[in-house]
Amino acid sequence: MRLLTRLALFALLVGTSACQTGCAYVRYLIPLNPTSAASTAPDHGPWDALLKKYVDPAGMVDYVGFRADSTTLNGYLKTLSDGAPNDKWTQDEKLAYWINAYNAFTIQRIIRAYPVKSIRQLGGDKTLVNTTWDQKFIRLSDEKYSLNDIEQRIIRKKFDEPRIHFALVCAAMSCPRLRNEAFVAARLNEQLDDQSREFINNPAKNKLTPTAAEVSAIFSFYPDDFKKNGSSVQTLINRYATQKINPDAKLTYMTYDWSLNEQKK
Repeated sequence: MRLLTRLALFALLVGTSACQTGCAYVRYLIPLNPTSAASTAPDHGPWDALLKKYVDPAGMVDYVGFRADSTTLNGYLKTLSDGAPNDKWTQDEKLAYWINAYNAFTIQRIIRAYPVKSIRQLGGDKTLVNTTWDQKFIRLSDEKYSLNDIEQRIIRKKFDEPRIHFALVCAAMSCPRLRNEAFVAARLNEQLDDQSREFINNPAKNKLTPTAAEVSAIFSFYPDDFKKNGSSVQTLINRYATQKINPDAKLTYMTYDWSLNEQKK
């Protein structure tokens, strides 16, 4: 009887563990729509000022400076937390909000744990389950969300926009540069084009030749995002690249450098 009881308990624990892991994956298939009925598009000026002060033109970040100015950062994030987008906002106002939110909350997560060598050391190693990006530390209205909630369940679900992968920055060297100005609705298309152009032509991120290209692993992380409407990774690259590649150019992927995108003093 004791053996049967132990076996039953073991099966229950295994089943519970499998369900928790499976449910974590399934969660990211479900779109999110956090909203504040009375909100208007926020002033991203405070975030813009912080970026100009603590991010250099190459996108390298002064985390010590951000930590010293955390009161200003937290004030801006509270504005975002209290005023999620609603249907009165334009699509560009919504997308600018979500890109800025992702990048600003990432900075907050780093400086709360600083000094760190990599954002990956702040969480587990199970993708979409227990990584840093799965931690629910972001308050929007009365609920807590994760960075993956913002990227996977809001931005990628609600905006048909592959250029966001050149604008969302996860504090790593192989990420796109952190733009040292806030994204704003009035210039969003221009800013996303500029981010795409800089990222694709950066030889540290993509090495392009006509017949073959060693490209950022970002293109392998989200392949379907770059293939919508009959497009391809090669087509998108050629939209912005100085060195064009053939439509059938062979693609290989660079090893992703997860070390912190920190300014060297």
